[in-house]
Amino acid sequence: MELNSIKPAEGAKHAKRRVGRGIGSGLGKTAGRGHKGQKSRSGGYHKVGFEGGQMPLQRRLPKRGFKSASLKFNAEVTLKALEQLGLAEVDVAALKQAGLVPANAQVVKVIKNGEITKAVKLNGIGATAGAKAAIEAAGGSIA
Repeated sequence: MELNSIKPAEGAKHAKRRVGRGIGSGLGKTAGRGHKGQKSRSGGYHKVGFEGGQMPLQRRLPKRGFKSASLKFNAEVTLKALEQLGLAEVDVAALKQAGLVPANAQVVKVIKNGEITKAVKLNGIGATAGAKAAIEAAGGSIA
């Protein structure tokens, strides 16, 4: 096989539709756009969601809720993950390096999921009430 002899499979390629190229093409004269109206004209179309002047759906419905942009910088770590990490002192940088929280995380919180037996000191990391009790029961502390 040579590079100059490679061809696509039979029927895999077909000529693109050439509109406005005469009666014989089947798409001559109006080129499949019908007669008159905004959609038949060049550059004539409307924005997404336009309903012909009727109040669009996205404006008819009431505004509801709010999603904070800062949520993407929050992260959670479980007690089970801290146990497996096996470090005596844990901070946000250590969690990022271990891959337990994303690189853009700024606020990290420990949640009570699983058990912890090793004493762990948390620096700059928050914890839920249950997680805090579990960490302190294991001999750890939260700074």
